[in-house]
Amino acid sequence: MKSEIRNLELWPDGALKIEWVRHHMPLLNGLEAEFRTERPFAGLKVALSVHLEAKTAYLCEVLSAGGAEMYVTGSNPLSTQDDVAAALVHEGLNVFAWHGATPEEYEAHIRRVLAIGPNIIIDDGGDLVSLMHSEYRDLLPGVIGGCEETTTGILRLQALDKARQLEFPMMLVNNADCKHLFDNRYGTGQSVWDGINRTTNLIVAGKTVVVAGYGWCGKGVAMRAKGLGAQVVVTEVDPIKAMEAVMDGFSLMPMDEAARVGDLFVTVTGCAGVITPAHFAKMKDGAILCNAGHFDVEVDVAGLRAMAVEAAPARNNIMGYRLENGRKLYVIAEGRLVNLAAGDGHPAEIMDMSFAIQALSARYLASHRDSLPRSRGAMLHDVPREIDEEVARRKIAYWGCRIDTLTPEQHKYLYGE
Repeated sequence: MKSEIRNLELWPDGALKIEWVRHHMPLLNGLEAEFRTERPFAGLKVALSVHLEAKTAYLCEVLSAGGAEMYVTGSNPLSTQDDVAAALVHEGLNVFAWHGATPEEYEAHIRRVLAIGPNIIIDDGGDLVSLMHSEYRDLLPGVIGGCEETTTGILRLQALDKARQLEFPMMLVNNADCKHLFDNRYGTGQSVWDGINRTTNLIVAGKTVVVAGYGWCGKGVAMRAKGLGAQVVVTEVDPIKAMEAVMDGFSLMPMDEAARVGDLFVTVTGCAGVITPAHFAKMKDGAILCNAGHFDVEVDVAGLRAMAVEAAPARNNIMGYRLENGRKLYVIAEGRLVNLAAGDGHPAEIMDMSFAIQALSARYLASHRDSLPRSRGAMLHDVPREIDEEVARRKIAYWGCRIDTLTPEQHKYLYGE
């Protein structure tokens, strides 16, 4: 099958990026060596839709080393890096993605990786699984199962499973402790500010930053904003998370009030319509908006565009909108996922843990293909605890650290065994 990428000649630059992250992802290094020997995916086709940059590319190479026939696309048109895509094609993998794809091109690329009849699906946001169930139902019997990377994707899976429409088992990778406790908090926390700072070249200290949503990702964004010297305001709909924000030292208010005081807004809720025209009308002149949720629906950019009397680029990857009241608002990366649409995504060491969970979960699917429960309404599976602990132990060993272990007497005291 012929790949569909922007320019194969870009591959040397992509190869350098992949080689850089390879040196900073020791967990995947170890799994790559094990997979070459074990070949757990021999004879299996893997369809993958994840933000297509260097760390994802290395995950693809690790799965390929394990015998997988890889069919790769991106999960966001602005996060695909064309040189990385070219490097994967140069290595013999099948890639269908390019930066800046139109909605039609993006969907066509997803169709290409599904049309091959995948046995394992690795998804980021749920687009592969959704289209598989709507337009490739004849291929469903060949799917062993899949892995979902994000909170947004899990929400979509839960709705599908609740309706008893999910046809194959899905591993909830995002819910694994070694994923959300580190990727969502430390990875998102750092990479969001990497994207904002490199794009705006403005100082954060002294500004009022509004963080919409105080889940694990929101906690990370707020923590780093505070560390950079900002006054942080949190908006929430969940009273328990809201209480956490207050006890963590942040201000709490509804978006209607926060809109008046914020200098910089970051949405990270997984929901839609978080910042709307009613909020835009109240904002300060010069307020900057961006989104750290998976889909570009949290900041109503279309609504802002409709109410603006003038719109023009203000800086690379920043659009300025002048409102009728004379104030100007700025949106980074079209309201798309800011840490990838305006940056390189999470640090390599963080994604090393997340992608180790992905790789081991995929291996679990392959090795348990004949015993996985496939009951309607019960297709969602947590990552086995032993996988979580294996990743943690590998990371601790890499750091050169050691931990205690329970004596037989302590184990009996705690667990009665």
